[in-house]
Amino acid sequence: MSEPAAHATRRSTTAPRPISPWKERLGRWDIKASPYAYIAPFFIVFGIVGLFPLLYTAYVSLHDWDLIGGQGDFVGLENFTFVLSRPVFWTSLGNTLSIFLLSTVPQIAIALVLASLLDANIRAKTFWRMGVLLPYVIAPVAVTLIFSRMFADQSGLVNAVLELLGAEPIGWHRDSLPSHIAIATMVNFRWTGFNTLVLLAAMQAIPRDLYEAAIIDGAGRVRQFFSVTVPSVRPTIIFVAITSTIGGLQIFDEPRLYDAQGLGGNSGQWKTITLYLYELGWSQQRLGRAAAVAWLLFVLIVVFALVSNWLSRRIASGEAPIAQRPARRAKQKNQAAHARSSDSTGLAVTSEKVLEKTP
Repeated sequence: MSEPAAHATRRSTTAPRPISPWKERLGRWDIKASPYAYIAPFFIVFGIVGLFPLLYTAYVSLHDWDLIGGQGDFVGLENFTFVLSRPVFWTSLGNTLSIFLLSTVPQIAIALVLASLLDANIRAKTFWRMGVLLPYVIAPVAVTLIFSRMFADQSGLVNAVLELLGAEPIGWHRDSLPSHIAIATMVNFRWTGFNTLVLLAAMQAIPRDLYEAAIIDGAGRVRQFFSVTVPSVRPTIIFVAITSTIGGLQIFDEPRLYDAQGLGGNSGQWKTITLYLYELGWSQQRLGRAAAVAWLLFVLIVVFALVSNWLSRRIASGEAPIAQRPARRAKQKNQAAHARSSDSTGLAVTSEKVLEKTP
């Protein structure tokens, strides 16, 4: 054997070098710690711009804090007691909930229907999908100014159309419920398209086999929508419901710009919690009370987000998709046939035993 061949043979039969203990520990530490290092930037940024302001607002709410004078004496829960004892807070809370319900519920329902239509095999899909997103691109100030003129009490376009139809004009700025409907219309106009595209992205991930199986089972378009589409996009519905809840309870631009004064109406017809917070903090310069309102709004958002999550799960869960029924029915038929065959076999065995014992 030549020298290179012998050297190659010795190198191939040589055992691999053992890994040093510190490198092995470093590898284990890297496997355990690297995932936390990857997600750490998000939590660092969230702690700086999200968690710290939230905790600092709680600290401010416990003090008599003036806009110009700064921190005052520690007052404990006195700011919360003052806010909860004011009728204007409960009026603004009722207005906020009314506008929230008039905007969020129809918004999600319309977005579901529009997303289902855009998911169908229609012409110019890209054009229609871009069209539903255009209202979201428009600045909220422009939307509010245009809609506030359309819903004007005396010379508004909506009242002009109602008069042509023979109906009485509505006080869109004078009465509470009409003003809530007008503001909710602005919110729906701006956010329905965005939620539509979010739901459409979830619908496009649904396997087409489910719809084919549903058609074979005799389901129409409406039945497919409620038994296949809605259960399949349940996580996205929950996400849209929670984000709509957070945004709906913090509504500020639309009621602020709905009239020239920006105070929520002459008698607070559409004054929301955020408008009341703005009034306490910047008009009355009582930042401690404004911080207390902010924390009450935070608690309200958490409660409604949990309720929205629960309702979305209850509504979207329903029964299993209709496409699963053929397999379920076939399984039930097989079980029934197996049970009948077992009964027949048992009856035959019993008959044979009886005949054997008969003389």
